Amino acid sequence: MTQQPATMTPLSQEMQDCVQACMTCHSVCEETMSSCLQMGGQAQMQIMRAVMDCAEMTRMCADMMMRRSPLSAEMCAMCARACDMCAEACMSMPDDAQMMRCAEACRRCAETCRSMSAATM
Repeated sequence: MTQQPATMTPLSQEMQDCVQACMTCHSVCEETMSSCLQMGGQAQMQIMRAVMDCAEMTRMCADMMMRRSPLSAEMCAMCARACDMCAEACMSMPDDAQMMRCAEACRRCAETCRSMSAATM
């Protein structure tokens, strides 16, 4: 007798939205890092750290949700915190369009991650 592979329950719409927000934020953070590198300057170092942390956290958070890790809720809470820090860092350059795009993506991701961290996964 052959054993049938286990089928995985589809992600909830809320979880799909959170994964999408994380992936969008990750992408925008990567673009922002490139923009920061082109600008140069020591002042950008603190912003770069926040953007790099956020890029890593959002990618990892999305990955963990997609594989239904039991650590997803805690990861979403950490991801929301990283996104908040990144948004705040980017807001220190309100005249830079890329920084404002990044801050907005981070705020959206933080909101969805906070919601997921409170949900039962």
